[in-house]
Amino acid sequence: MTISPELPVAVITGASAGIGKAAARMLVAMGWQVIGTGRDPSRSTSAIAEIEGAAKDCGGFIMLRGDFDVMAEVARLADEISGLTARIDALVLNAGGVRDAMVITPDGFEATFAANHLAHFLLTKRLMPILQTSHARVISTSSDAHEYCPAINWDDLNLAANYSTGAAYCQAKLANVLFTRELARRGADQGITANAIHPGAVTSNFWSHGDATFQTRIDEIRDRAVTPDAAAKTIVHLASAPEAAAITGSYFFMGEIREPSVAAKDDEAAARLWNVSEALIAKLGH
Repeated sequence: MTISPELPVAVITGASAGIGKAAARMLVAMGWQVIGTGRDPSRSTSAIAEIEGAAKDCGGFIMLRGDFDVMAEVARLADEISGLTARIDALVLNAGGVRDAMVITPDGFEATFAANHLAHFLLTKRLMPILQTSHARVISTSSDAHEYCPAINWDDLNLAANYSTGAAYCQAKLANVLFTRELARRGADQGITANAIHPGAVTSNFWSHGDATFQTRIDEIRDRAVTPDAAAKTIVHLASAPEAAAITGSYFFMGEIREPSVAAKDDEAAARLWNVSEALIAKLGH
């Protein structure tokens, strides 16, 4: 697919499965051009076949491969995206997940924090010139799990002293909302909007990960699960609806604005997270 400057463009991370794939398919059906990212080769190939098959004479779809555990991979993806398009109407920061045990990435970061937060921070920073000229809408997939994290553990971001997969996931999801809050503040004068969503308990491959305690929690909410398509509707609305163009700094659930936790509304923590993330990325030369 060749990106046309005349049609809207969305970049969706984690577009090979779940709500990312559903949002990509919906936007393509609306005539959008979608650049997706995915890690798993098999799921990425299946997503290409499914979305291109559904597109027909609508929009178009490109899938780029990259591992969000590795910041050099994220930087490469940002360069590839910049080479494909000078227009990004919506940036959907959706990739992530939870681990079954503690994993430290090659860059030295706890993998859940790296893939859910740091990778998206770096991608956004690298794409910032395009986001500014496009007056882009940035949408981050968070979770109500952020409510179980009272604060970012500034002294131990890797949670090495007291690790659990649930705690790591909750901290990463809090980071998503704080990042959104600070991006909304910084982007206000540049035409960039930023919002976060809680997709609900989504029936996707996400459910197969996490330790025993995490799986117990998943079992407790399984009866309230929603389909990827149902969860993706909020992403699509925030990305495309004219009435959503002026909304920024908000947290959504099923199309409605919802109050995040007290910790997620801490402006000092949001600014600190941005600065800390910037420093961590800078140390890697990105």
